[in-house]
Formats: sequence, structure tokens, C-alpha cells
Amino acid sequence: MSASGAPAGPKNRIAAEWQHFKKNKELFLLSLPAVLFKLVFSYLPLVGLIIAFKSYRYDLGLFGSEWNGLDNFKFFFSSETALLITRNTILYNFGFIVLTTVFALLFAMMMNEVSKTFVKLYQTSMFLPHFLSWVVVGYVTLAFLEQDRGYLDSLFASLGWSPVNWYQEARHWPYLLNIVHLWKTVGFSALVYYAGIIGIDPSYYEAAKIDGATKWQMAMRITLPLLTPLIVVLFIVAIGGIFRADFGLFFFIPNNSSFLYSATDVIDTYVYRSLRNLGDVGMSAAVGLYQSVVGFVLVLTTNAVIKKLNRDHALW
Repeated sequence: MSASGAPAGPKNRIAAEWQHFKKNKELFLLSLPAVLFKLVFSYLPLVGLIIAFKSYRYDLGLFGSEWNGLDNFKFFFSSETALLITRNTILYNFGFIVLTTVFALLFAMMMNEVSKTFVKLYQTSMFLPHFLSWVVVGYVTLAFLEQDRGYLDSLFASLGWSPVNWYQEARHWPYLLNIVHLWKTVGFSALVYYAGIIGIDPSYYEAAKIDGATKWQMAMRITLPLLTPLIVVLFIVAIGGIFRADFGLFFFIPNNSSFLYSATDVIDTYVYRSLRNLGDVGMSAAVGLYQSVVGFVLVLTTNAVIKKLNRDHALW
């Protein structure tokens, strides 16, 4: 409604938007590279989703290839290992979310108690693994686990223990993959939570100290409650990717050993190995679309549940 009570017309709305743009043009210009990046790499490729429903042929192109309905999806759902790799993908990602959140919060609170002189040292040492590629981390893991020559087997031999053939025994890998993932990712998450902690008003802690609260009580009654919105937002975002595994982690760390597939095979590695032989991009697009749709539904569902529990903590 306008000031006179009449409905605001399209011209008035356009004029208001133009005034808003002129007032904030510097901010819009600063955001332009990120907007263009998103447009080119996230929205324009959405046209290629039709490949998931076509028998794609390179000579006919994207729009000339014939439609084949849901035939490309049958490749994944009719496979004998579909249930196994789906279970692995979900359980691993859920474990990653829980472990990373718990340890990142713990390290963030510990850094908050360290003197400012040493905080940057701890930040750098924890954040460094985040920049290492999974190929490099795979070689580091191999140095520890390689049979006969690895650091762990050498340590076991010095203690009189029997060596372990790590790359042929699947039972160890649910623990190893969680440890490696935690080592690589916990530093980044800890810094995010640490940034949230230093943004908390210090007067809360000062009042708690006057009342005789211990460090543990301040962490439980002040830090965690005030960090809850941040924790919830990161949790919702993480849930959206629970059907999409980190290919580098599950391919390079186990060294693509066929003995370990029962414990390390996930949707992404299975599709990669299958399509490397078949070369059918339609099937690959179908699985990628399936993962994205399920992730989108999970984000909506998780946000709806959180909204029911506490409206202030939901994303929208």
C-alpha cells in the first residue's frame, strides 16, 4: 500500500527497487563475481539434467538424443550392492557430522581458554590439514599403514605384536576413515565455532564468574546455548549432503583396494568404477540427480522438524 492507502503500482515498485540499488550499488558490485560464479557453475549446468532421462549420444548432442524415461536410474537401483553402498554412504556421513561437531566444539572451547599469544599457532596447526588434497592425505595414510614398511607395523613389531594387513582387512576401516576425516576437517569447523564463541558478549561470562560458576558450567549454560543457532544451521547444511560422499576420501585413502569394498564403497566410488567401464554419462547424471533430490528433501525435512521444536533456530 502507498502512503495514501492506494495499492503500490508496478512503476512505484520498480522505482523503489531502483532507489534501493542506487543506495547499495557498492555492495551489489562486490557481490557480482560471486553471483556470476554461481550462475555459470551452478545454474546454467542445470540444463544438463535432461541427460538423466535420455540415451545420450555424442553425435546427436544434448537435445537430439532420444528420451528413455527412467531407464538410467535402473542402473543404480537394480544393482546387487545398492543397499550396501547406500547404507555405507549414510552411516559414514552421519558419523562424520556427529564426530566433527563434537570435537570442533570441544577444540573451539579449548582455544577460547588459551592465551591470545598461542591461539594463532593452534589455529594454523589445526587448519593446515584442510588445505591438503586427499591424494596427499592418502600417501600420508599409506606411510602409516603400508604392510611391513608402515610406521604402525614397525611399531607393532618393536612391541612384539603381529603386523596387520590394513589394506586387506575391511573391519578396521570404519574407524580409520572416521579418524582420517576428523583429522582433516575438524580444524576448519573448530575455527567456525571459535568465531562464534568470540562473538559472544563477554559480560555473560563476567556475570557468571561473579556468581561463582565454573568453566564447565559456563560452557554448558552460556557457550553451548548461544552457539545452538550456528550448530543447527551447519547441521542442516550437512544433512543436505548426507547422500553425497566425499569421493577423494573413499577412493584414495583405502587405496581403491577391492578387499575393502564392503566397508569403504559408497555411492560415488561405485558409480565411478561402474561408469569407467560403461562410459554412460546418462547413468552418471541419473545418480547425481538422485543424490541431489534426496539431499534437498532431507534439508526441507530437517528444517521443518527444527522449526517445530524451536522456530528461532530454523533456516527459514
